[in-house]
Formats: sequence, C-alpha cells, structure tokens
Amino acid sequence: MKKSIFTLAMVALIAGTVFVSCQKSPQNQEAITEKEANVEEAQEKVADAQEDLLKAKRVATAEEWQAFKDQNAAIEKENEIRIADLKAKIKKTGKAIDEMNAKTLADLEQKNKKIQERVNQYKNDTDSDWESFKREYNHDTDELGQALKDFTVNNKS
Repeated sequence: MKKSIFTLAMVALIAGTVFVSCQKSPQNQEAITEKEANVEEAQEKVADAQEDLLKAKRVATAEEWQAFKDQNAAIEKENEIRIADLKAKIKKTGKAIDEMNAKTLADLEQKNKKIQERVNQYKNDTDSDWESFKREYNHDTDELGQALKDFTVNNKS
C-alpha cells in the first residue's frame, strides 16, 4: 500500500509540474505581445518604404513635361541648324576628306533623330521612371552637342 500511495504521489507531482510549466506566464504573454507589436511596426515600415518608392518613381507633372518637351524642341532645332551649317560648309569646300565628314555628319543627324524619337515615344506614367529618363536624355543630348562642337573644331584645322 505504501508503494501505491508513493507512486500515486509521484504521478500527481509530475503531472502538477507539467501542468504548471505548460501554462503561459505573464512575462511570456508580454513578450508575445511585444513581438506582435514589432511585427505590426515592421509592416508599417514596409508600407512606408513602398510609398516612398512610388514617390521616387513619380510621374512628371504636366508643367514639367511641357517644359521638358519645349527644351527638347529647342535643342533639336539648334542641332539641326548646326548640322545644316556643317553640310553647307562641306559642300563649299569640295575636298576628298569631306566624304568622310559627310558620313560622320549623317551619323550625328541620325543620333539627333533617335533622341527626338525617344522623347516622342516616352509615356509619362507610373510604369516609367521620369528621373532616369531625364538623366539619360540629358546625357545623350550633351554627348551629341559635344560631338557637333568637336566636328566643327576638326573641320577648322
């Protein structure tokens, strides 16, 4: 009988220990609540980051787009005038080297047309990156302008 009471007491003690250890303590509940708050805060940060990305990839305003197109038209006209002047100079001299210059000038004229074509094909919407487009356009037009200037420098020598 002593043995069965002792065994029953041991089983009750083990069961009580397991039962008490399985219950959530108030400290454990606070930790879970704190982690849930951290998850919600992280989700808010992700939403803010996505909103910032959309702002960075914004669409040009109507005024900004019109100003850009006007600037583009002015640059294109200036380049066309330079090209026409250079063609006239080449025709006047009639030298053999002018054939090579004429080919180079034709290439520069093509670049000018391609730049204008890219502007005309650009869609000002949220799928396109306005700042990136402006940066590439400015780089290309600066490069073309420099090539035209260098062409005239080479032509004078």
